[in-house]
Amino acid sequence: MGKQYSYPKENINILFLENIHKSAAQRLTDEGYHVECLPDSLGPDDLLQKIANVHVLGIRSKTKVNAEHIKAAKKLLTIGCFGIGTNQVDLNTATEHGVPVFNAPFSSTRSVAELAIGYVLMLARGMGRCNNKMHSGFWEKSAKGTYEIKGKTLGVIGYGHIGAQVGLMAEALGMRVVFYDKMKKLPLGNAMPEQDVEAILKKADFITLHVPAMQGNKALITTKELEMMKKTAFIINLSRGTVVDLEALKTAVESGTIAGAALDVYPTEPKSNKEEFRCAVTSVDNVVLTPHIGGSTEEAQLNIGLEVAVSLMKFINEGTTNGAVNFPSLDLSDFPQSHRVLNVHKNEPGVLKDVNKIVADLGANVNAQYLSTYKNIGYLILDIDKNVSDQVKDAIEALPSNIKTRILY
Repeated sequence: MGKQYSYPKENINILFLENIHKSAAQRLTDEGYHVECLPDSLGPDDLLQKIANVHVLGIRSKTKVNAEHIKAAKKLLTIGCFGIGTNQVDLNTATEHGVPVFNAPFSSTRSVAELAIGYVLMLARGMGRCNNKMHSGFWEKSAKGTYEIKGKTLGVIGYGHIGAQVGLMAEALGMRVVFYDKMKKLPLGNAMPEQDVEAILKKADFITLHVPAMQGNKALITTKELEMMKKTAFIINLSRGTVVDLEALKTAVESGTIAGAALDVYPTEPKSNKEEFRCAVTSVDNVVLTPHIGGSTEEAQLNIGLEVAVSLMKFINEGTTNGAVNFPSLDLSDFPQSHRVLNVHKNEPGVLKDVNKIVADLGANVNAQYLSTYKNIGYLILDIDKNVSDQVKDAIEALPSNIKTRILY
């Protein structure tokens, strides 16, 4: 006998914004869910109105989901960020309201790493400058200020999945690789760790950034850091737009403090392809600009769509939270002839004792029980006898510690 879901799949409203790859919608539609797809992001007011009846929200990088949105979304079960970053969501509020947030930390790794290497080659050969002059009708053939990358040093700041891949590709092209990461990381290939960012800045010919946004959107690379770099060095940013101070970068390139830069991310980005793009360095020579396309390959978008869609589906269908960035990680196998109760509660002593007392008082048989905590919340999956599941759910929901409780099936 198949599962009987407490809420019909066709009545669960899934909203995907920002032209998420069709693989995601198709995966969930095949599972029986209703998916609405919109090509652009929504502004704060439009999202506030739209999210009220949404059970599952899927976004990319432009949609900002703040505390007001999450509090207004009474039906919201989960959020999927179709990319690596999740800083566009108020994760603390999502956690407090029992809403797990999923992302795709691996699916675009290769695409972003390849673009970083492409930038290295473009900057070394002055291709951005040459391209602009050719399109303007100027033939300017010169070797001045252009180099082979073999034997040059690539500095990687942020040696995660992407940074490590960039390092391996750079080595294959004959570069030396040094890296810095706040966490101790196992070097791949012949990459050498450095003690701090300053060592990277002073040593590298090319510096590529693969770090999260800093607290308060503070810039990691400012005038101070740029002045530590070689005059012949280049900086590359495919991480977060606020990591580099663009006014400082403009001054540094124009004054010859550094040789150039390549950027794929910006402090403020258009919400759609119809909006005009403005940036402090748009008119600066030897600065290569691309419109946040690090993960925008057919392969990456297909894989991101499937990765996040599967995470959302496993949570909706099973209560599984493996891979959630703001939630306890739980994955409990199915138990036949059981009803599954999902409970998110305040992380305080005695909650499990209260739940078990409820179950014992009702004479229910527990087939399986998993509990894990994350910061201020606990997440409980409880498989119990079908004949008492409604009573158990209602009693748990009445506990002072309760945040969200539902019967999955």
